Amino acid sequence: MIDKTLVRERFKKNLKTYKDNSVIQNKMADKLISMIFNNPKSILELGCGTGVLTEKLINKYNFIQYNASDIVLECEPYIRKISDKINFIQSDIEEFEFKEKYDLIISNATFQWIENLEPFIEKLKKQLNPNGELIFSTFGEDNLKEINNITQVGLKYFSLQELKNIFIPLEITEEKLTLEFNSAKDVLKHLKLTGVNSIKSKHWTKSDLIDFENKYKEICPDKIQLTYHPIYIKL
Repeated sequence: MIDKTLVRERFKKNLKTYKDNSVIQNKMADKLISMIFNNPKSILELGCGTGVLTEKLINKYNFIQYNASDIVLECEPYIRKISDKINFIQSDIEEFEFKEKYDLIISNATFQWIENLEPFIEKLKKQLNPNGELIFSTFGEDNLKEINNITQVGLKYFSLQELKNIFIPLEITEEKLTLEFNSAKDVLKHLKLTGVNSIKSKHWTKSDLIDFENKYKEICPDKIQLTYHPIYIKL
């Protein structure tokens, strides 16, 4: 079971550093926008964070209504800074109360935190206007595989085929992206600065860190790498 309180606190703690360190999430946002076919006038963004995707959307579309939701209340000033026309809603998206329908419901790198993905997606589909689009990204089974291999701790990710079977999407693609680092310590720093180490609370001792570095070198003897496995879905 995902500890939503821990997720919220980790992301809250690292909001100031998120945008400058979310290289992968920025690329994912560009891909999601390329999948939009219609010209949406009403938009709901789930898991908006500090506005990586938000800023790209408002620069491209002349919207009438834009609701942006995130579990972290402290994201609101970042969204307000992008545009005072956006309505920010603090909410756990699984408990989001829908009052309107939308031309576009979109979410970037958030749905991996959903406990019960299939019924949640069905609920979202009911909130679309005719010809409305539901477009989101999540992560596949090889995401952060180096970390999971060493620590045996991580989220349970779906494979591409499992997602195809669940949703029968209009469009689904995946890619593998790797970041390179100078050391295993830098990997941990990267995860901390983006808040994505929000899986388990752990105090690292000096021996833990040495063990982590040694195991990382066994996995990546030539270059210290971290794998991301984005999956993009349009329904």
